[in-house]
Formats: sequence, structure tokens, C-alpha cells
Amino acid sequence: MFETVVIATDGSGSAERAVEAALDLADRFDATVHALYVVDAGEVEATPAEVREELERALATTGGRALSFVREAADADSAEDVVTAVREGDPADEICRYAEEHDADLVATGTRGRHGEHAFLLGSVAEEIVRRAPMPVLTVRQLEGEANPERRAR
Repeated sequence: MFETVVIATDGSGSAERAVEAALDLADRFDATVHALYVVDAGEVEATPAEVREELERALATTGGRALSFVREAADADSAEDVVTAVREGDPADEICRYAEEHDADLVATGTRGRHGEHAFLLGSVAEEIVRRAPMPVLTVRQLEGEANPERRAR
């Protein structure tokens, strides 16, 4: 049923829960796993020029950690390799484009990422993916009382 699963991650708590759920599904169906992190180009462009380079470095570090989390979680569950990718652009656009380019059977994402409480102002990436993706989308929300969605302590 699922041969290719794309996990869109931003390193948040709900994304980590989505990683766990998606890896479980991928393992059950022996699917190929792709982990994708998208650097939000709009966020970078909206940043004052004097701190833009620092923000880009911080986002690259966050992306690396988010993708490492997926690889480590996959190693714990199976011997399955994880294909990782970093894209830059509008997150929903890039996630949908990547999933289509790789003929994904499923996209998994958290519902509350780094924008958190401001999502109602900025628009929800998960909601946009659900509306636009031609394949099923698994959305996983952060549970109340769970650790900070920015990064749970390890």
C-alpha cells in the first residue's frame, strides 16, 4: 500500500511524533523513507540583512538535527536507510513538490511546528499540504502537556 513515505520535519515536538508514526507505517509496509527539511525562504527574506546570515546558519543547524533525528529513529526501528533532503522555499510548496517528484504514497507531518501559536496568522503548513497534496497526508499533533514543541530535551 505504501512504497514511499515522505516525512516533512522541522524538528518540532509534533514533527517528532509524526516521525515515529510514519516510521512505524513505513516499517509495516517495507516502504522507502524520505526525510525532508525545508528552509522557509520567506522567513529568511523577512529577516533584517544584518542577522540574515546568522539565521541561515541556525536554520541549517536545526535542519541537520531534524534530519538526524529521523535517521536515528529509523536505525532504532529497522535497518532501512533514510533518504534525506533539504530544500529552500515555501514549505508547503516544496513538500508537495518533493513528494510528487518521488512518487510518494504518503506525506507525514506534524501539525504544529516552529510557528506555534502564530500559525493562525501565518497559515498552517500542514493544512496547506492537506489541501494540495495529491496523496494521503498523515498529520500528527502535539499532545497537550508534552514538552516544548521547539525541541524536547534529550
